[in-house]
Amino acid sequence: MTTRFQAAVLRSYEDPFTVEEVALRTEPEPGEILVEIAGAGMCRTDLAVRRSAGRSPLPAVLGHEGAGVVVATGGGPDIAPGVGDHVVLSFDSCGHCRNCRAAAPAYCDSFASLNLFGGRAEEPPRLVDATGKALAPRWFGQSSFAAYALVPARNAVRVDPALPLELLGPLGCGFLTGAGAVLNTFAAGPGDTLVVLGAGAVGLAAVMAATAAGVTTVAVDRHPERLDLAERFGATPLSAGSPGLPERIRRLTDGGAQYALDTTASAPLVNDALHALRPTGTLGLVARLHTPLPLEPGTLDRGRGIRHICEGDAVPGLLIPRLTGLWQAGRFPFDQLIRTYPLADINEAERDCDAGRVVKPVLLPERRD
Repeated sequence: MTTRFQAAVLRSYEDPFTVEEVALRTEPEPGEILVEIAGAGMCRTDLAVRRSAGRSPLPAVLGHEGAGVVVATGGGPDIAPGVGDHVVLSFDSCGHCRNCRAAAPAYCDSFASLNLFGGRAEEPPRLVDATGKALAPRWFGQSSFAAYALVPARNAVRVDPALPLELLGPLGCGFLTGAGAVLNTFAAGPGDTLVVLGAGAVGLAAVMAATAAGVTTVAVDRHPERLDLAERFGATPLSAGSPGLPERIRRLTDGGAQYALDTTASAPLVNDALHALRPTGTLGLVARLHTPLPLEPGTLDRGRGIRHICEGDAVPGLLIPRLTGLWQAGRFPFDQLIRTYPLADINEAERDCDAGRVVKPVLLPERRD
């Protein structure tokens, strides 16, 4: 079987994406499904490939927040979604290491190789361009900046077909990460307090989840329009440039926040967050640090702690249905963060994302009649 379709290909770390015809030269193997993509979110991890020159193989089809309809399966004992099912695609995992068996697939022993740095080598290659040259096809197990994606079935989560499928992809990573940090890592609830640093897609998802859980939340950002969104979703907004930021947060959280979530990787803001925590408070980091993080004296006193959070500590098959249920109840309005673009306009979407003109771009492949 050869399936030809349009995909956005990144050929170098500096150049724009090119939307071109590619070919998938295989049928789904046991444990795999072929998904026709309805929409794919653009995450900053996709764009960070440009900063990791040499580590993620190119040319590649990126995209790891896909959603679509299953059009073929390879069978096998692990197949859960069937043909016609609507699915959200999430990150890949091996399914059998110690952390996967302990319901912590985001900490899979093979996470980096499966999701970021190439996955398994294939000969002959399954995904090729119009000249027959191999394309890296397994970015986060999906490579969903395309009309189709061939993915491990364990990556796919079935969703209600009444939901707006083209908008659901970001629930597989960005929104999953922010909401999961609140609902899973912190297990925050009524009476708890939270400060969110950075009101982008991950931070605003955390704010929405916190509001849904009855958590008192403060959001910190340098962009007034992002703070307006955070306030709309239930947080008290504070400018990142506010003098005495830790003291202001402590006043707003009855003596200090129990939890802080940093999405910025800014060392000064991380230290502000630690100073704003109450004793025994926890700071979660979701952004990858690219510079050393010097901690100021006293920031880790009195039981305060720091931990990194990957993919919201989520089991996607459990958290994604929870989030869609909250959306259906009007309590997790993630669709208000999305702007859609045709897949052909992927470079415009990247520019808008980099400039902060859009919180969450979602790319829509051209529909076939």
